[in-house]
Amino acid sequence: MTQPHLLVDEGDVHDLALVPGDPGRVDRIAGHCDRAETIAENREYKVVNATYEGRDLTICSTGIGSPSAAIAVEELAAVGVETIVRVGTTGALQRGLEIGDMVVATGAAKDEGTTKRYEDVELPAVPEYGVLSALVEAAEAHADRVDDAGATVHVGPITTDDAYYAETDAYVEKWEAAGLLAVEMEAAAIFTLARRKGLRAGAICTVDGNLVEGTQKGTDTDDEELPEKAKHNVSRAIDIALEAATTL
Repeated sequence: MTQPHLLVDEGDVHDLALVPGDPGRVDRIAGHCDRAETIAENREYKVVNATYEGRDLTICSTGIGSPSAAIAVEELAAVGVETIVRVGTTGALQRGLEIGDMVVATGAAKDEGTTKRYEDVELPAVPEYGVLSALVEAAEAHADRVDDAGATVHVGPITTDDAYYAETDAYVEKWEAAGLLAVEMEAAAIFTLARRKGLRAGAICTVDGNLVEGTQKGTDTDDEELPEKAKHNVSRAIDIALEAATTL
């Protein structure tokens, strides 16, 4: 059955999907691949099939926030996707995390409303260990190969929030005190739905601002609006995700 939002059917996509928020970043990821073909495009969703170093994969945008990300995961799962890797941007919550650094999430606090419709808030939103390990190993291998400042990769817990303009100082202070590395808008929903559906999931995000230090994070909707260092390291995060994909 054709999915109502992604406009794809079983057999249209591959078993592994990279999921940025921004539809424009779908094309950017595809540009790192050997071959790419647009399969469907509707609203905030763009679906492209590609091949990277012999590994067939699908790239699908999720739009902004957990509600639209949940739709993407539901419909990708319905047509045969088994592994989902978020490739996005994030706002740092700890001093010393610089614009352009990358964060591989070991879990996501559920400061959003979507997952509450699926399960109790106490249940964890965590990546699948194999995907997490593949992202960390690919990041370390990439850093060893690339002699370039700003290749720092942080591994740890983040938070997912769905009220971008309501991220007050009180919220930021609470997240910082809890030791959370960064805040973004989709990972908790992706991790939660993947676990519930028996899928594998992970996330790597590029820091585009530091809320504790007063540099505003972006909205994950337009790479052209990113700071230059973050824009450059989005490419690095894409490379790491694609390299991890070859082992998944």
